[in-house]
Amino acid sequence: MEKKELDTTNNAKAALHPLKNKFVLWYTRRTPGVRNHTSDSYEDSIKKIVHFSTVEGFWVCYCHLSRPSSLLVPTDLHLFKEGIRPLWEDSANCNGGKWIIRFNKVVSGRFWEDLVLALVGDQLDYGDDICGAVLSIRFNEDIVSVWNRNASDNQAIMGLRDSIKRHLKLPHGYVMEYKPHDASLRDNSSYRNTWLRG
Repeated sequence: MEKKELDTTNNAKAALHPLKNKFVLWYTRRTPGVRNHTSDSYEDSIKKIVHFSTVEGFWVCYCHLSRPSSLLVPTDLHLFKEGIRPLWEDSANCNGGKWIIRFNKVVSGRFWEDLVLALVGDQLDYGDDICGAVLSIRFNEDIVSVWNRNASDNQAIMGLRDSIKRHLKLPHGYVMEYKPHDASLRDNSSYRNTWLRG
């Protein structure tokens, strides 16, 4: 009897479907009107929710998450590859930047879900250059951003943009903006003073 139970356990482990990358989901709930991104208190405010490395682990996590429409303002969800903190200063992020898309609050949840599935499923081009993605819940809009490692590789940046547009099936009128993290550090802002790239 013991032998049979052991075999069942091993079969259950073998049946899991590993992802190409391991991921960590983080959560930040900030005080409205308070900017503290460059201070230690910002890093302290980022909380790990869960990590996963299999398809099954992802769905267990995702099925229990609150939908974006039910999150308080301002809140950020960060889905990053394991070992990369969702900070501009992290060694994987410091030379990179992010593609930014602003969404009406009515549709942001669908686009975020599509992006998360593409990221977890390694469906985006230049996937090795991607560090993670952020959903920023704000008062008048929600903002989705995809972070990459190298802000000076124009081919990878534009290829990633095209891949995001294709996978999200972005309607023609949506504008994507790019901003290097060193520019964010200089002006202490994630979403102001972006480079418009179409």
